[in-house]
Amino acid sequence: MRPARLLLTAAALAFAAPVMAAPADDLRVLLDEHYQWLLRENPIQATTLGVRDHDARIDDLSPEARERRVREAQAFLERVDSIPAAELGAEDRVTHAILRRTLAETVEESRFGQRDMLFSTYGGWHQAFAGLARILPLRTRADFESYLARIAQYPRLNDQALAITADAVRGGYVLPCSVLEGHERSIEGVIAEDPTQSRFYEPFARERPSTISEADWTAMQARARRIVTEAINPAYAKHLEFYTREYKPHCARTDSVSAQPQGEEFYAFRARSSTTTDLSAQQIHDIGLREVARIRAEMEEVAREAGHPSREAFIQALRTDPRYYATEPEQLMRETARVTKTIDGHLPALFGTLPRLPYGIREIPAEIAEGTTTAYYMPGSAESGIAGTYYVNTSKLDQRPLWEVPALSLHEAVPGHHLQIALQQEMDLAPFRRNFAFFTAFTEGWGLYAESLGEEMNLYDTPERRMGQLSYQMWRAARLVVDTGIHAFGWDKARAIAFMRDNTALSEANIEAEVNRYISWPGQALGYMIGRLKIIELRQRAERALGDRFDLRRFHDAVLRNGSVPLDVLEAEIDGWIAAERARAA
Repeated sequence: MRPARLLLTAAALAFAAPVMAAPADDLRVLLDEHYQWLLRENPIQATTLGVRDHDARIDDLSPEARERRVREAQAFLERVDSIPAAELGAEDRVTHAILRRTLAETVEESRFGQRDMLFSTYGGWHQAFAGLARILPLRTRADFESYLARIAQYPRLNDQALAITADAVRGGYVLPCSVLEGHERSIEGVIAEDPTQSRFYEPFARERPSTISEADWTAMQARARRIVTEAINPAYAKHLEFYTREYKPHCARTDSVSAQPQGEEFYAFRARSSTTTDLSAQQIHDIGLREVARIRAEMEEVAREAGHPSREAFIQALRTDPRYYATEPEQLMRETARVTKTIDGHLPALFGTLPRLPYGIREIPAEIAEGTTTAYYMPGSAESGIAGTYYVNTSKLDQRPLWEVPALSLHEAVPGHHLQIALQQEMDLAPFRRNFAFFTAFTEGWGLYAESLGEEMNLYDTPERRMGQLSYQMWRAARLVVDTGIHAFGWDKARAIAFMRDNTALSEANIEAEVNRYISWPGQALGYMIGRLKIIELRQRAERALGDRFDLRRFHDAVLRNGSVPLDVLEAEIDGWIAAERARAA
């Protein structure tokens, strides 16, 4: 009987022992905890996503919070590494790879002092916060109350940001003097003597919501004016004084981030992060030079077809002929609206799946327009009832040519950023992938690839527009050369501007703004052309493999169906799609 009793006991123990969780279950638990962490640490974005648990909060930039976030990211990374990716299903493997990369980059970036550089010529905390009313839902009484609670906290956020920036100055992590001309306008331009003219007061200048009584609305308006006068304006004034007295006098005398402590290592990290590749600065520089030569030859051909003796002669005409420029902001906005609506009509021929969320167009705020790029896109939120927005720069109209509107609109609106990002927001993906995963090489590479789809739409129907398309390609090719030139090979701003002027058809104002951007935001611009070249390579691979069975609409859907992903993940996914298409047609 003894052996039988032992056997029974062993069986009972085995039955009672806890069942080990499968890797997929571990991943799901981790993803949920990580996503809740992201929402807590990004309370404003949480609101835009329809999560209202953090409505009274804003970001915390205190030293304690920043260090805690790094420790928590490291802990999440260790948990990711404990899950065997080989035992996951195909989609979970993609999610695992993306989560690992984003966490690893968060941890790695924290080791560089450059993380304390909180602003560039492209933006900063002061401008991001000033745009709060345009990204938050403002329909109910609770919405307006939470908005007021948040803007009242701006002095604390500003003090935290200034303290970090002061540490950055002491450590030598400052922007070069060459890019700071006019930066103070982005600060002082937010200060409004009349609080009703403040950007922060915008929600209360609108019509009263029917759900809020007139008395309550009047009280909210008074509270908003008081916050602008007593909290917002003094905080921006404090920022302006700090910038003029403590920051600008200590600006860097060289343009390269490599001149800063750990600068070379930081730039190598930024290049890897932006391109999602292991390409060296030299390899990226060489790719840029090859693309510049290719595009320059095409420009020469278009110039001759247009009746000009040379590329340079055509570009000079494009830069100086007043018929190519709007004379008032509304004219530029009307042309942009006409072009974007024309593009909308072509989309069903190129995509099987289109987003539900619409987009609109707006002018870039005046206080930053002169110092920033020619346009940009801000995502919307179906949950919050906010459309995506294509922002257009209407300053310096004599340097915003109408012939570049098609390429610009294809990139920033549809089928570029709005189409890709809005689709991602609507996909059945892990929530963090829908709402937080952003890889420059994919998202900006897609935007640049989208410009080429203007050929299928016949948008480049004049030599001027065709040159506009090529100029935009050249712009992104040249930035591979210029960005690496500045930060890896000792170029200064003057040499970068000369290279851009010689090779692109961009106006002087755009060239100045762009080079300032590359200097103040190292590596970010590298992802565009690297991403475009990969998407084109994959399209050509699919066309060769599938021949007559190649369907452009299905290819585009395949590229976009996983949202923003690293380029190696995209390549693996498209290779799998090609194999599936072959099997489907067999």
